[in-house]
This record gives sequence, C-alpha cells and structure tokens, in this order.
Amino acid sequence: MSCTCRFCSAPVSLSLVDLGTTPLANSNLPSADYIAEEKSFPLHVMVCEACFLAQTTEDVPADAIFHDDYAYFSSFSAGWVEHARLYTESMTERFGLDEDSLVVEVASNDGYLLQHFVKKGIPVLGVEPAGNCAEEAEKKNIPTVVDFFHKDTAERLVEQGYKADLTAANNVLAHVPDISSFIAGFKTLLKPEGVSTFEFPHLLNLIDKVQFDTIYHEHYSYLSLVFVEALLKKHGLRVFDVETLPTHGGSLRVFVCHEDASFGEMDGLLQVRASEQTAGLNDRTGYEGFTARVEKVRKDFLDFLAKAKAEGKSVAGYGAAAKGNTFMNYCGLARDDMAYVADRNVHKQGRLLPGIHAPIVDPDHIQETKPDYLVILPWNIAGEVAKEHGYIRDWGGQFVTAIPELKIF
Repeated sequence: MSCTCRFCSAPVSLSLVDLGTTPLANSNLPSADYIAEEKSFPLHVMVCEACFLAQTTEDVPADAIFHDDYAYFSSFSAGWVEHARLYTESMTERFGLDEDSLVVEVASNDGYLLQHFVKKGIPVLGVEPAGNCAEEAEKKNIPTVVDFFHKDTAERLVEQGYKADLTAANNVLAHVPDISSFIAGFKTLLKPEGVSTFEFPHLLNLIDKVQFDTIYHEHYSYLSLVFVEALLKKHGLRVFDVETLPTHGGSLRVFVCHEDASFGEMDGLLQVRASEQTAGLNDRTGYEGFTARVEKVRKDFLDFLAKAKAEGKSVAGYGAAAKGNTFMNYCGLARDDMAYVADRNVHKQGRLLPGIHAPIVDPDHIQETKPDYLVILPWNIAGEVAKEHGYIRDWGGQFVTAIPELKIF
C-alpha cells in the first residue's frame, strides 16, 4: 500500500503498523439502537521517508470527530489539571507574564488550563471546536472562540486586536489533518518575541514502548522532533528548547519562536535531537519491526482473557478512553469479553463502547460487582487508578495492564 504525505506530498510506502478496520475511538454509542449505524475505517500508520511524518492513511473528516457532543473533558483527570497548573506557574515565571500579556490556548477544551492563568489575572483566550467543551470553559470566565484553528482563524483574531505573548497547544498537533495551515496560524498570531508551546506524545516512546493504542483516527499524525522542526521551518518558526514529560506515556513540550527572535538553542533541544538520531528516526531503520511487537501484545492479552474465562473469572475494564477502544478493537474483543468499563466522566456513562459495545458505567459499579480482574485501559494513569480503587484487593481482585507488556498486580 502507498499514500501521499500529508505535509510534503511525497509518495509514502513505509508501513509502521496496520491495526485493521476500527470504529472512531471516541464514538461511544448512545444505546444499542445505534449499533447498526456504526461506521468503521482503516487504521494504518505509514511513514514518509522524505520528511519522516508518521501519518494515518485514512483522512476521516475532522467534523465527524470534533462535534458538539465531543466526549473528552480534560478536567475529569485530576492529574492532567495539576499538570496544567504547574505549566501555568512555570510559563508565568519564565516569560514574565502579567496583566498586560495575552495567553491563547488552541484546543482549550473545558478550560482546564486557562483557568489557572485567569486566577493570576492574566488575560486569556481559548479556541475550541467542540461547542459543549467551550460552554464549560465559558462558565469558568474563559472567553472562547468556537472554531477549528488554522491560518484564517488566526488572521481573524489579529483583525480583532489579538496578538499572543504565549500560545499553548497541548495534544492537538496530531489531531489536525492540514497540519501546515495549523502551524501557519501560530506564525500569524504570535508577537515578535512571543512563544508558542506544543505538547505531543513522542513518536520515539510510541515505538520504544509499543504504545500502539495511542493510534486512532483523530490522531492524523505521530510526531518526532525531526519532523516538527521541518514543519516549523517551512513557516518561519523554530524550536529553541524542549522538555521531556511523563504525560501520555512520554511527551515532548517544544518551545517555539519566530525564526529571527532572540531565543538561543537550549540543551534540552540538543539532547532530544541526539536521542532521535540514535534511535534512527531520521532513517527507515527506526520504524521497522514494530508490527511484530504489537502482535505480541495482542497475543499475550488474548491468552490472559482465555485463561480467565476458562477459570470462570470475571473481567471488567477501567477508563473509557480512546486508547482503550483502539486496543480492544485491535484485539477483536467480543461483547462478552469485558463485562463493562467504568469511567468517572458522566458524559460517557450509560453509553456503549464503539465496536465492543460493552456498557460504560459509574465506578461505583466496581464495588457492587466485585470483578476478579480490572483492566486499566489508560495505562498512563495506572498508578492513579490503582490507588483510587485499591479496595478491589478486599475481595482478591487484581489490576491488569497490557502495554508495553502484560502485567497483573
């Protein structure tokens, strides 16, 4: 199979992994009546050997994913809200932000991050395509533009008098099909000495730690520093620093400025460049052999399920996250393989998971049903979940994670 690179238009033939045909990872069904209408799409990631953008081959329209009842609300993760608070403290101090500054967040969701700047008296603006998320942000006194961000959006904002000292874009760069127009918007919106920060899961970790379940249709791209620097250079922007973060299984926070801004290159940038070169991310060798490792994860988990079923043990899940849906659908789970999946997000409760069609329930259901095994699907918050639900040990219950390898604890 081959495709054309979404960024540089070169022909692409190097396959990273093919996860088959799956439904959209965040498309939980309101009820069983909607099963017949459920749509699935190919989920295959390939790598461009000209610019090294790893990308899905299927362009699912963005408005089919990010709509007015988009199910992901950032504030339901206490750890993520704290991550945002610490970011606020760091950026305010590092760049001297005050009441005369403007912070703009793109994909601002429910205001989980900008609320911390508001508390400091720093003016903010959110740009968020999902109307229901924007409505929650407005309740926190966060002015929010409901729109997809791209160059035209930025030009309209500038015409309205907005120019940003700091822009934040957390876990959104991978979500945009026209990644070039998206970055052009930051070039337009940023003040001459302004700074943009982008956070995204690091492709190096996805490969090294077999994090294939972070692949889903709303992630059009899987990002390395080598690609991101090429992308920014095209638009007169450059990276001057990089921080490595533990979030989402290992992420990068890149600090970006105009090409002619005064910021010098920092050690963090040089270190990540070196680590990617060592891993071969600027050569096809860094991407070969991934499929076999993914297949082993699937086999080990299916063996665990078969053994649990043979022993008459009950299995439930925790966390109706997109990564869990990718994982379960790639494994080909049937409805009776997972009793239910518990999730704190009230907007997901009462719905059915895409593909597998298991019900999403309130976490109180765990104590009521006492499963033998609780599979933590969002493995990146496994510690948080295990601590909060440690009571399952009262009846001999055990936690399970499947990535990067099967673990029962």
